[in-house]
Amino acid sequence: MPALRRVEDRADRLHVRLDRPEVRNAIDRAMVDELHAVCAELEERPRLLLLSGTEKVFASGADIAELRERGREDALAGINSRLFVRIARLPMPVIAAVDGWALGGGAELAYAADFRLAGVNARFGNPEVGLGIIAAAGATWRLKELVGEALALEMLLAGRVLDAAEALAAGLVSAVHPSAGLVAAADALADRIAEQDPLAVRYTKRVFRAPRDAHPDVDDVAQSVLFESPAKRERMTAFLERKKP
Repeated sequence: MPALRRVEDRADRLHVRLDRPEVRNAIDRAMVDELHAVCAELEERPRLLLLSGTEKVFASGADIAELRERGREDALAGINSRLFVRIARLPMPVIAAVDGWALGGGAELAYAADFRLAGVNARFGNPEVGLGIIAAAGATWRLKELVGEALALEMLLAGRVLDAAEALAAGLVSAVHPSAGLVAAADALADRIAEQDPLAVRYTKRVFRAPRDAHPDVDDVAQSVLFESPAKRERMTAFLERKKP
């Protein structure tokens, strides 16, 4: 049975829902493989990716039954961490619409997105140390960049769980919406991004994620490509035409 459901497949976006409600959308190897297939598709034909969960849960974490049996070589293979890095590096933006629980690997999947929108029932946490492991799929380095070191450590070492309001105040999510309107809000954000020049969006995401010492050179190189793109001239000409009296 597929672990993902394609909710919407359009020219400018793909909406994929995590769909293992019987195990609270736990991330197992099958789901990892299906998400890799989604990444391969979006790398070949760049589009926005919208990720959502099922009712009351985004993803409860890695599948504990699988995780318990994994050993040294599985850890070194980075089964989840390499997937989440790949998702973060997708050419076009990734939007995570999170309602209900996003725990462990589920939270780390959300951290890998470019945008996180929360439903009012969203809960974010990383309880890995209570299970005798670390949050090794991105939380130990992404989370402090998102919410700051003090709060990240409290979540990682003391099991603090953030509700939607706390996640908004911490900057972990950009907005909180009623549960019934969360996906519509994510689509509205995707609509605004889709109105922009796709190539400029792709280069802006790439430059934004570049290391600090790569700037300003990486900015100048990206701009040099965009200065030669037909869309730049077309969009600027249209802007100037609108400004004519």
